[in-house]
Amino acid sequence: MAYKAREDEIIQSGIGRGELKAGEQLPTVRQMAADIGVNTMTVNKSYQILKAEGFIETDRRRGARVSETIPVNQVFKEKLEAELELLTAEAVVRGMEEEEFYQMCRNLFVKWQSSGEEMA
Repeated sequence: MAYKAREDEIIQSGIGRGELKAGEQLPTVRQMAADIGVNTMTVNKSYQILKAEGFIETDRRRGARVSETIPVNQVFKEKLEAELELLTAEAVVRGMEEEEFYQMCRNLFVKWQSSGEEMA
């Protein structure tokens, strides 16, 4: 799923680390596809997913932009829970200690929270 990798890259590298600011214009689908060397359908699907999840807003005249606010909605909570369940199961199967797992989660949360504060 190449579009999933592109979606994750935009969320994590672009928005999460502050490389893309709220309201910032994103490249057109064609331009993004050419820049990263993938099919336009891959970029289009990524943009659709990002829009559905509230990360970007699209307008036929203005194109795609990073959303001013990104909601914590039920869809996000369900996605988060499903992904955490998979990671938790794998950690348990591999014998990871509960406190080590929690500490890793806390460290990552603080890291990303700090990145968000730097953007503001």
